[in-house]
Amino acid sequence: MGDGLHLFISLMVLAAVLKARIPALRRLIIPTSMIAGFLGLIFGPELIGLLPLNADFLGTMVYHLMAIGFIALSLKERSVSSNPAILNSGMLIVSTYLVQGIVGFGIFLLLVEWFYPDFFPGIGLLLPLGFGQGPGQAYSIGTQWEELGVIGGGNLGLTIAGIGFLWATVIGIIVMNILIKQRKFTRGNSSEERMPVVETSAPDEIPLSDAIDKLTYQIALIGLIYLITYLTIYGLDVILTPLGTFGATLAQLLVGFHFLIGSLYAVLFRVVLNKVQRAGLKLEHSPNNFLLQRIAGFSFDYMITASIAAISIYALRDYIVPVLLITTIGGLLTILYLVWIVPRMFPKDALPNTLGFFGMQTGTISTGMALVKAVDPYFKTNTADNLVMGSGTALLFGFPLLILLNVPVVGYIQGNSIMYLYTLGGLILYFILLAGALLFRTRT
Repeated sequence: MGDGLHLFISLMVLAAVLKARIPALRRLIIPTSMIAGFLGLIFGPELIGLLPLNADFLGTMVYHLMAIGFIALSLKERSVSSNPAILNSGMLIVSTYLVQGIVGFGIFLLLVEWFYPDFFPGIGLLLPLGFGQGPGQAYSIGTQWEELGVIGGGNLGLTIAGIGFLWATVIGIIVMNILIKQRKFTRGNSSEERMPVVETSAPDEIPLSDAIDKLTYQIALIGLIYLITYLTIYGLDVILTPLGTFGATLAQLLVGFHFLIGSLYAVLFRVVLNKVQRAGLKLEHSPNNFLLQRIAGFSFDYMITASIAAISIYALRDYIVPVLLITTIGGLLTILYLVWIVPRMFPKDALPNTLGFFGMQTGTISTGMALVKAVDPYFKTNTADNLVMGSGTALLFGFPLLILLNVPVVGYIQGNSIMYLYTLGGLILYFILLAGALLFRTRT
């Protein structure tokens, strides 16, 4: 474990040096963590074999770092905005997930019917998880499917997420250069000067010379919430498992949603803390936005590195054609959908918003912000707010999608294929509702 951790950290250091020293890498909008991940994949046991990286260790890192990052982000204090663009952004994010889900799941249903009868059609739902949510969620849900009998679920999730990063960076640059030449995306750009989104600290915080370091307190708080999350999952497993196949399946799936449970506990803690502080009770310590963002950034950087390094080329041999098919068609339809709907939602800032949402919906928010910065270097538009705050409101609209994700695997366990059709119908219906609501809100 110790040697693996040292190698794991060394990959990030090496990637940072290469990105700083090689001009071609400096010009690319590719995260350092992604470079480190591909170094681990190339020099790891799957290809060259110089680095003895352990796949189980990397998978464990992905699982836990994802939860830590989401808890840290959820603990941050945020200014609540009534701007309708924030709500619209959340609806846009989830509707794009639905486009990807319909494409991935629909194509896999056809492939299972015609060519691959032994495959699990729900694998197609890893497309919105890998593209839209990132490697952590795709690996976590895929791994839980493996526990229920689905072969290669976690590795397929990591692979789809890795391909998504390529779409966000390589294809994103191509899309940017094409859209810049389109008048529909460049006219009416906002000229209002906006400051970049920065983290602020509370004015009455205990100074750094206090008995307990601020960072120590943030880590302890995250650890406490993660412990409560673990106890919750364990308790639900004890309650649900004796209820039969459905209960055992649901209990196993909840293990993959640990990051969501942890986020909900963190949000609840934040709400209670805000009420206590508004009541006039001053606490000696409180969550620090700046440090929480740094912890989340650290967690997600190393999570991305581990997720790419953990990809098993050998395990993909049976799925390579279906994976390339759904990622190619899904990526193209993601572009077409965003190019169609974003100018209707943000006519004054169509170019940065289209690029930002595309980068986020195929990679992470960091790749989305990198594309935005290429066309809006001083953040004069409202795109940064739409991406950051829209991700928060997307959680509200994403709950029905999370429920739908569980339906196919229940049908798979019970041998009831009609649940596949219920899932596809649910995805299409929910997309129609969200897209219709978006068009109605933008017209009014």
